[in-house]
Amino acid sequence: MTSNFAAIDLAVLLAYLAGTTALGMWVGRRQRDARDYFVADRAIPWAAVMFSVVASETSALTFISIPGLAWATDLGFLQVAAGYILGRIVVANVLLPRYYEGELVTAYSLLEKRFGLATRRFTSIVFMVTRAMADAVRVFATAIPVALILGSSVRRELVMPVAILILGLLTIVYTYRGGMKAVVWTEILQASVYLFGGVSALVLIGHAVPGGWSHILDVAAPAGKLRFFDPSPSLHKTHTIWSGLIGGAFLSMASHGADQLIVQRLLSSRSLRDAQKAIIGSGIVVFFQFLLFLMIGVGLWVLFQGRTFAAPDAVFPTFIIERMPHGLLGLIVAAIVAATMSTHSGAINSLAASSLHDIYLPVTKL
Repeated sequence: MTSNFAAIDLAVLLAYLAGTTALGMWVGRRQRDARDYFVADRAIPWAAVMFSVVASETSALTFISIPGLAWATDLGFLQVAAGYILGRIVVANVLLPRYYEGELVTAYSLLEKRFGLATRRFTSIVFMVTRAMADAVRVFATAIPVALILGSSVRRELVMPVAILILGLLTIVYTYRGGMKAVVWTEILQASVYLFGGVSALVLIGHAVPGGWSHILDVAAPAGKLRFFDPSPSLHKTHTIWSGLIGGAFLSMASHGADQLIVQRLLSSRSLRDAQKAIIGSGIVVFFQFLLFLMIGVGLWVLFQGRTFAAPDAVFPTFIIERMPHGLLGLIVAAIVAATMSTHSGAINSLAASSLHDIYLPVTKL
């Protein structure tokens, strides 16, 4: 399977990379102190924080895997996404008020007040180790579909290391230079890119199937591909309303209430009320984002009926390779890269904040 990655595709990809780096360095050009660098002087509008949170929890794995999930099953994952909203409501009303009681920069500062400095250090170190490992996987995973999509246009053995190097270096440059302001505003650009890429794919699938989306829905509904609600109490089913709401809520409470990657963005809001609107709003946006990528998978199930794939994750990249027109192909590659750069930039900034505020500064005060 090969892909003709044309000059216009390369131009689109390079324009995205250059634009993101330039935006990050420009918006964060004036840094006054550590508070400004790590929490943007708590002056970010809530809508910007909301989309930043959405971008932070989205990676190339979301972009590629969620369509494959719907292709293989149905829309049942939306029950988990509904649980995410419930979990964020709990975080907004229980944890965020505690974080805003003091001038906290990290989530683990609160633990020191309750359980002592040793607990704060331990949890911060656990966060830093697991976040670094998870981000390494995300960056590596991004290079896999990029290498697949580029096909014979570039030597395969060069694509993955070069993609990882460029993605990592550019993200480090604007994150180091611009701090949290750069992270938030570039994440909004990156979210716009990958969402536009997803919508474009949805439209193209409709054009690729005779009869368009009306026919897709007519075929998918009787096959159960549009099922999104399962009240079964069975513990053997992957996605039911009970496992979705309970599991999704607890997962969201952990990832958005105790993970520095997300908490640091929420602490960049202008007020507690703004932070609460941002986190609850992000749950709603993520729900519809999952719906978008799940519907891509449903459309691909109809388009590729009877065709077999090595794995569900190969379905969307196959469509990109075979059906995407030039220009849009470059945008889709940029969207895959954007989904990971948004998480990567946030991870770098949050790791720096935890290293400084949870490890270094407490030691210097002893």
